[in-house]
Amino acid sequence: MKATFQQYTLQFKRPAGTSRGVLTQKPTWLLIIEDNGRRGIGECSPLPGLSIDNLADYERSKLLWVCNHITQGKDALWEQLQGYPSIQFGVEQAFLSLEAQEEGVFFPSAFTQGKEAIPINGLIWMGDKSYMQQQIREKLAQGFRCIKMKIGAIDFETEYQLLKNIRQEYAPSDIELRVDANGAFSPKEALEKLKRLSELQLHSIEQPIRAGQFEQMARLCQVSPLPIALDEELIGVACPERKKELLQWIRPAYIILKPSLIGGYKGSEEWITLAEEAGVGWWVTSALEGNVGLSAIAQWTYTLGNPMPQGLGTGSLYTNNFPSTLEVKNGGLWWIK
Repeated sequence: MKATFQQYTLQFKRPAGTSRGVLTQKPTWLLIIEDNGRRGIGECSPLPGLSIDNLADYERSKLLWVCNHITQGKDALWEQLQGYPSIQFGVEQAFLSLEAQEEGVFFPSAFTQGKEAIPINGLIWMGDKSYMQQQIREKLAQGFRCIKMKIGAIDFETEYQLLKNIRQEYAPSDIELRVDANGAFSPKEALEKLKRLSELQLHSIEQPIRAGQFEQMARLCQVSPLPIALDEELIGVACPERKKELLQWIRPAYIILKPSLIGGYKGSEEWITLAEEAGVGWWVTSALEGNVGLSAIAQWTYTLGNPMPQGLGTGSLYTNNFPSTLEVKNGGLWWIK
């Protein structure tokens, strides 16, 4: 058995606005395992500025180390890659790919047979008012019944009005609205903004304040009229005991699972088990992976049986993405046979 890796740079079709700035490209790495004529591929896809992976020694140290120790196997490697969740996920994918009976199919199901879809949200990227309005019209026309809008890049009043316009035209029973602040609110102003947003009968808000402000976040979750979902708050929390403590301390309504940022399938499944024990809801979201990683996330997500709209389907963002068996139709993610 031997392993190699290849670096690849994904190019955005249009600059993608986030509360941390604008992205025009994204690095990713393919981990390739070969054994007895079989080949397995996994995508290691850290997100600069958000992942805890140290990109300075990503190739030279960690990926090279994985290749030199690949015979240790998936579980042993995963345990030794704490602090590199995107590589943990790439290792999981590569070994599942190597063992797959059908190329690219890690979790055979009605989804990978093309019989059932995964309901997903339509994502509205940050930008100026006209660009966000354009995206909203497109998502509604494409049949989405759940829309997630990233907020925090332009002034709050403009974002509020955009959401209000949707709600005036579509009732909560017609369109579910979610927002993601990416930590854009200050603790001082957050509650007032949450009260205003709650008037629009939104489903939830992701990460209203910056991660790491545990006392302020716990207080917000206690008094907010709008359900709060934790996203960035989960990154870097690897120990099961710490995960349990965080959920018990903050008590959010939901948590958002991004396998590339929280230790792949194993890390995500630990969060799911603890969340369900604590009565906390959850859903899965991709984190700008290429189509290799997105396919791996989607297949696994379907097996979890969560009926909520998931945050998948970012493959169309890039001009030079990998080939894909996934297609978005009528607000759902389909596997195309």
